[in-house]
Amino acid sequence: MFEFLVKRLFTIVPTLVFVSMLIFGLQQLLPGDPAMILAGEDQDPAVVAYLRAKLHLDQPLPVRYLYWVGGVLRGDLGESVRTQLPVLDLILQKLPVTVELALLAMAIALVIGIPAGVVSAVGRGTAWDYAANVFALWGLSTPNFWLGILMILLFSVHLGWLPASGYESPFVDLKANLAAMIMPAFVLGNAIAAVLMRHTRSSMLQVLGADYVRTARAKGLRERVVVLKHALRNALTPIITLGALELGTLLSGAVLTEQVFTIPGFGKLVVDSVFNRDYAVVQGVVLVTATIYILLNLMADVAYFLVNPRLRA
Repeated sequence: MFEFLVKRLFTIVPTLVFVSMLIFGLQQLLPGDPAMILAGEDQDPAVVAYLRAKLHLDQPLPVRYLYWVGGVLRGDLGESVRTQLPVLDLILQKLPVTVELALLAMAIALVIGIPAGVVSAVGRGTAWDYAANVFALWGLSTPNFWLGILMILLFSVHLGWLPASGYESPFVDLKANLAAMIMPAFVLGNAIAAVLMRHTRSSMLQVLGADYVRTARAKGLRERVVVLKHALRNALTPIITLGALELGTLLSGAVLTEQVFTIPGFGKLVVDSVFNRDYAVVQGVVLVTATIYILLNLMADVAYFLVNPRLRA
């Protein structure tokens, strides 16, 4: 296990280096001169020259990359040109909101998707199987923004049970925070639950036909023990991979859902930064997102060892 983690960590470093080069290089392909855009309509030559020097735009591309990487290694992701705030501070302000939303959505997806997939596989061809597949098809086919608008119309406008938009910190008012987050979390979790259900069903059907499952049944074990202890545990490997990827997608920012429910999360920060040509913020956000994906994949690999004894051997 330790040797495996060391090898994975050695692959993470060059991956992050390549990702940083890709982020910085692709950013330079955007049309327009950042200094001219940030200088405003007047475009005073003195202001343009100041911005070029401040952003190191008067330096060759490799030198600018080294400036940026050197700051990243020191924990300095740069400064937002629009707000004059450190990029790291902006990320630390927005990321907890998106982390909470992502964890709530993933919890809803796991609670709905995995049990539905297990029930569908065990009761293959029954009414439960058809009902689970209809739910999965509905979840995959329903756009998040449309479902969000319908939920606002029902639970906020007509019933008045939940707030239509906004965000409240859980450290200020936990009840108001959960009331504001439950609808967007369900909207995101609904789609992921459908995907998890389909993968869980497929994986379970393969495992339920394995020799060791037939042996467990022949030994007289209860069906619940066979399904949950022997079948489900061995079927979790592809589900863990899918869950890690979906969680990474959520943490990178659910742009449409955050816009519909006016949640000040990571997605809104990315959209505003792109439109404002705030290059430092865009680079910092994309780098953090890529790092999150890599770490989640590492955690998924560790989870494989915990749920599957054959991998530990």
